[in-house]
Amino acid sequence: MLIAIDVGNTHTVIGAFEGDRLLGTFRLTSHRNLTVDELSWWMEGLLRRRGLDPGDIRGLAVSSVVPPLTGVFEEYARRNGTPLLVVGPSTDTGIAVRYEPPADVGADRVVNAVAAHHRCPDCDVIVVDFGTATTFDAVTARGEYLGGVIVPGVTVSLDALFARTARLPRVEVQRPPAVVGRTTVHSIQSGAYYGYLAMMEGLVTRMRAEMREPVRVLATGGLAGLLAGDSPLIDEVLPDLTLEGLRLVWERQGRPLS
Repeated sequence: MLIAIDVGNTHTVIGAFEGDRLLGTFRLTSHRNLTVDELSWWMEGLLRRRGLDPGDIRGLAVSSVVPPLTGVFEEYARRNGTPLLVVGPSTDTGIAVRYEPPADVGADRVVNAVAAHHRCPDCDVIVVDFGTATTFDAVTARGEYLGGVIVPGVTVSLDALFARTARLPRVEVQRPPAVVGRTTVHSIQSGAYYGYLAMMEGLVTRMRAEMREPVRVLATGGLAGLLAGDSPLIDEVLPDLTLEGLRLVWERQGRPLS
């Protein structure tokens, strides 16, 4: 069993694979002071709750944008004698990174590009990842990562609005009843929901103009299911795209799970 782990700034998403079959996923808060003992306890409990045996783990594939947590997973693998792959600038992913410098691209964005190109090998792809930051990544049909766009995520923007204003309340990200809000809560939700949709569609349209047709647009990340449903520009919502990319990168290394 391969455990794929995407360590983000807000959440850590874990997926268990048997071959190319995803057995289950888990989402944890990315606590930067997490200890190896706590991680071991979480991993064992989560897997057993899904009817999976932690003793069947044969490999860990990790993408991380939080260096302190990367070290925790590395120590976890050492303690358990588990083969480990941490995706980094020197990893053979099969994707040519055209970013400058290449090492500045987050591992999660490269892994997303791997999975997107695998799914759509005959066309250019834009991956929109609705996470702590909302990222837009351009991948060519030749398997090249060109670069993209980074903007503050929806929840980051709402947190900043709440922190910098005296009377505006903190609200949940959700689709309001109408674009024109009739209450303060609905007005803020409209700005977050429809404002980000408009921003996303504007950026995707401009990116497509710089790429070769046809271009397929994939959405992933924690808020993809909520935000992408109202946009005709999103071709597919794939919440497990990053985990799938980690599995593909692991397999590319030719590492047996035994």
